[in-house]
Amino acid sequence: MWFKNLQLYRLTAPWTWTAEQLEEKLAPQAFAPCGSGDMDSSGWLSPRENGMLVHTVNRQLLLQLGSERKLLPSSVINQVTKARATELEEQQGFKPGRKQMKELKEQVTEELLPRAFSIRRSTRVWIDPVHGWMAVDAASAAKADEVFKLLLKSLDTLPFASLRTERSPQSAMTDWLAADEAPAGFTVDQDTELRATGEGKATVRYVRHTLEAEDVRRHIAAGKQCTRLAMTWNDRVSFVLTETLAIKRVAPLDVLKENADAATMNEDERFDTDFALMSGELAQLVADLVLALGGEEQQKKAA
Repeated sequence: MWFKNLQLYRLTAPWTWTAEQLEEKLAPQAFAPCGSGDMDSSGWLSPRENGMLVHTVNRQLLLQLGSERKLLPSSVINQVTKARATELEEQQGFKPGRKQMKELKEQVTEELLPRAFSIRRSTRVWIDPVHGWMAVDAASAAKADEVFKLLLKSLDTLPFASLRTERSPQSAMTDWLAADEAPAGFTVDQDTELRATGEGKATVRYVRHTLEAEDVRRHIAAGKQCTRLAMTWNDRVSFVLTETLAIKRVAPLDVLKENADAATMNEDERFDTDFALMSGELAQLVADLVLALGGEEQQKKAA
């Protein structure tokens, strides 16, 4: 059940809610499927399909946002609306006006919605009150924003802020490549992206390709900056760091998989073991990564 992506946030105040209190806060926003006239719907789902909206292991909290969206292409709506407009023109002897067309389109949309296909997806959220992290398993910030909006609706206030470091990931990654030296506890892997800052934004990508230090330095000297870098932390977890401090393609390595051998466990025990292992490893990975990026910006300014 490892998260594949980490959109990272920092707790800005001590976490005071118990799992029971959080459950009560989330319950009014529990997920319900789209009604016949709804285009989309979102709400909290049970991470374990046991009816509980908050799953807890060793004070680590797991939430899950569920969403559903009807697939009703505008081209289909327009095609049916056009056919209806032709029929209406024949009946009344003149073309429908702008107001009539708008009403006709709304009527067609309402009629087609109950028959539209829908797609569902879920987004997991990990809250670590012990170390003060929150991570959303989303590939983009826009998907994480959906979680934030529902959290705000559920909690009235958000004790979270985007994680900011003293050094930007782009600057730090570029320096690591230029020096051909990763920060302590990390190694650089074979995938990277270097992008120019000029108007053309010329980009060079290495995919499963050995990074030759001289080639990389030549690109950096030409004005390119590193925007994505594949790395491994302590021979335990591989990932890709991006210029926005998002962590992608998270994967536990063999040493963790061997330690997590759960052949004798039932499904619930295996899930809890995986969650405990993931939260413990990723909390330390994030802490070490923040340190490699010069520490948290707000902490340094407050010091």
